[in-house]
Amino acid sequence: MSISPIPPYPMPTERDLPESRVSWSPDPDRAVLLVHDMQEYFLRPFTADRSPASELLHNCRLLRTRCTDLGVPVVYSAQPGDMDDEQRGLLKDFWGSGMRAEPGDRRIVATLAPQPHDRVLTKWRYSALHRSGLLDLLRDSGRDQLILCGVYAHVGVLMTAVDAFSHDVQPFLIADAVADFSLDRHRLALSYAANNCAAVTTTRSALLTLGTTAHDRSDTPLPVS
Repeated sequence: MSISPIPPYPMPTERDLPESRVSWSPDPDRAVLLVHDMQEYFLRPFTADRSPASELLHNCRLLRTRCTDLGVPVVYSAQPGDMDDEQRGLLKDFWGSGMRAEPGDRRIVATLAPQPHDRVLTKWRYSALHRSGLLDLLRDSGRDQLILCGVYAHVGVLMTAVDAFSHDVQPFLIADAVADFSLDRHRLALSYAANNCAAVTTTRSALLTLGTTAHDRSDTPLPVS
């Protein structure tokens, strides 16, 4: 069973955000950026030059560039494709066999292609922390914040935020750098995260904060775009 085409919908803006219950701020010395499941298979249902896909790609690129410039580790999650029944588990009951292992499905979209210093982790379940090595990477690097962008907001992105929270890692869900099957589901993810497990913010706010948090960097904010 394939993912149905996703009709365009307006990307939420700052005025649409639910109020987060926490006042956390992303810190370049504490954070890891996770580019979540930005594979051709998962992006294909969107209309490429329409909202929310156009803003999704643009804002993910801005976050990736800023994090790279500041020395924030950039990690990608990616499903392997062609999982057998044991590997697929209960995902098959909800989503069928999923993607194929061929590059046309598995490949990270070209505009976000991982760089040599980035890490690509194999994704097995909704949460990108499940059996992927991401939690070990966070612990080993002494980092306790996870900045989240990618798809789909109310499925893997939200479940990763919940899982990170459960391991005392502060999640930051970037509201205009994620996308979903519909605006309603997108809003559901933002509302749940803001009320239960994450700081919900925008790309612009995250970029400004990342550019001015560390004490040993310039007091002049980096440009937003």
